[in-house]
Amino acid sequence: MDTCERRLLNEFQRDFPLIERPFATLGKRLATTEPWVLSTLARHLEEGSVSRVGAVFRPGAIGVSTLAAMTVPEARLPAVAQFVSTHPEVNHNYEREHALNLWFVAAAEDGGKLGRLLAAIEDETGLRVIVLPLLADYYIDLGFDLDGAAKPAAGNAAGAVARAVISGRDRALIACLQDGLPLMTRPFDALAQRAGWLGAGGEREAIVRIADWLDAGIIKRFGIIVRHRALGFRANAMCVWDVPAPDADRLGPALAAEPGVTLCYRRMRAGPVWPYNFFCMLHGRDSVEVETRLALLTARHGLAVYPHAVLFSRRAFKQCGARYVEPAGVAGG
Repeated sequence: MDTCERRLLNEFQRDFPLIERPFATLGKRLATTEPWVLSTLARHLEEGSVSRVGAVFRPGAIGVSTLAAMTVPEARLPAVAQFVSTHPEVNHNYEREHALNLWFVAAAEDGGKLGRLLAAIEDETGLRVIVLPLLADYYIDLGFDLDGAAKPAAGNAAGAVARAVISGRDRALIACLQDGLPLMTRPFDALAQRAGWLGAGGEREAIVRIADWLDAGIIKRFGIIVRHRALGFRANAMCVWDVPAPDADRLGPALAAEPGVTLCYRRMRAGPVWPYNFFCMLHGRDSVEVETRLALLTARHGLAVYPHAVLFSRRAFKQCGARYVEPAGVAGG
């Protein structure tokens, strides 16, 4: 990967220009051309190192989502993982080193639809699904700086998540945005047309609406969404502790500011099968890098006093954007 290509994937994971011709602006900033930017992004999409160019919605702001886990017999794991991944509501699906060895994230428009999905997975597999809803969000970003620079501040992430008021017109835009921007000269115009926002003002209205969602924190970031494994961040550890809620709310912002921490949040426990409520995700280029970072965090923040576990990922079965709105039947008016 040459310097220009690296800059494209690194510098525009957030603060993407919300203008009529954003890819032309990226070309100017990189001292190259709009066609080069479009062709390079298309190649990375095809190769799998880029998931999409678009929005990361804040969990709980629209729709509902949860982390879930299953204990799957080793012989059945490939088949069960494939079945879970076939559901469009499932956006991440991993094997991890634990008795609960299959972990996935599912999202839906409302709690009823999410509950029916989880029940269907249990019915089809005959295996229990452990549901771990989000209670506090300290840092959820999943941007990966390729040069190791300082990451953006977490902000007031742990506050209550305000549910956005989503009209039918908004739902149509979100349904189209879930797959990312089309790679073309005027992507927001194409996005508006796909959403049924017809007329001369549709493009500008779509840009303004996305900017408003960003300002309100409904969208966490908007830009190039990379796949970390394809870019060399192959070690991924979900580090968990059993922490009293007041301690978690004190530790959460502190860990959220640490280098190497890509996720930090508090979730519901699930009794003896899963007594942990405080999660911190660490990504690195190898397991030694991750283990070294975990040791530093443990010493710096006094984490050794809490019961804990470390779950390295073994296999990634699915990784894509969350789908909160079903495209079928969405009207743009």
